[in-house]
Amino acid sequence: MSATDATARAEATLDTPFSSKRRRQRPDGKADRAKKVLTSKWATAGAIIIAVIWTIPTAGLFITSFRPADQIKGSGWWTIFQNWGFTFDNYAEVLTAQGASSANLSSYFINSIVVAVPATLFPLVLASLAAYAFAWIKFRFSAAIFIGVFALQIVPLQMALIPLLQIFSGALGISGTFPAVWIAHTIFGLPLAIFLLHNFISEIPGDVIEAARVDGANHFQTFFRIVLPLAMPALASFAIFQFLWVWNDLLVALVFSGGGVDVAPLTQRLAELSGNYGRNLHRLPAAAFISIIVPLIVFFSLQRYFVRGLMAGSTKG
Repeated sequence: MSATDATARAEATLDTPFSSKRRRQRPDGKADRAKKVLTSKWATAGAIIIAVIWTIPTAGLFITSFRPADQIKGSGWWTIFQNWGFTFDNYAEVLTAQGASSANLSSYFINSIVVAVPATLFPLVLASLAAYAFAWIKFRFSAAIFIGVFALQIVPLQMALIPLLQIFSGALGISGTFPAVWIAHTIFGLPLAIFLLHNFISEIPGDVIEAARVDGANHFQTFFRIVLPLAMPALASFAIFQFLWVWNDLLVALVFSGGGVDVAPLTQRLAELSGNYGRNLHRLPAAAFISIIVPLIVFFSLQRYFVRGLMAGSTKG
């Protein structure tokens, strides 16, 4: 009997129903055991409980936004059935000129969109190009430069606020304008963007890149025709992450918008909406719920990309 026939007979023996049953009864590995634990009914019940608890503040904010001003100041939202009240006056105040001292909330809402969209696109474009360069272009000190970019993630952005503001006010003269806010958000978002996208792009099989080079494609063509389509999930996930961060930002807006109505985003207006001594406190729940509508839509519609963005590049191989 030849070695080939012996090998075939051994494989046939291993594939008998009895052997298959034995393989199925074999103890699972750590990954399988963890999967069983995390998908058990107790784990599912725990996840549901956590989700309900996590949703309670948002539900309370939603209920409070429709309560009359005197009830908001006198009782909590959980007493809604004892102190029943329902009104749209709070939304009318924050969405009209009569409800704001300088401008209505809708203008700040538009400012937030004008700030968030470019402040998401700019770091995304620059980081994707830099990530491709670090992953597939060999140049001097590339490893040291990448380590420096990675190290910038641990530097508090508060350290750069005053120097950056001095540059914007002095040499560039753009303080208090949209470009100043865009540039600031781009600078602060680039280190994380480059790190995540580099780890994703570097995992693209080298044979694909090599085949493009053999076909005569340069780096520009390789990036836009091959790397960019393959990295689209990572790009989309970071875009969501960056958009949510910029939309909810207050610190950068306070420093670089100059406090002007024409540039100030929604978060800055929310900080001023209650007035002196909290006399307009009843406006905050309605205004806050309006401010989270866009993040909620973005997150729940594209949450699978958000999760993949957190996982992109976290493991190798």
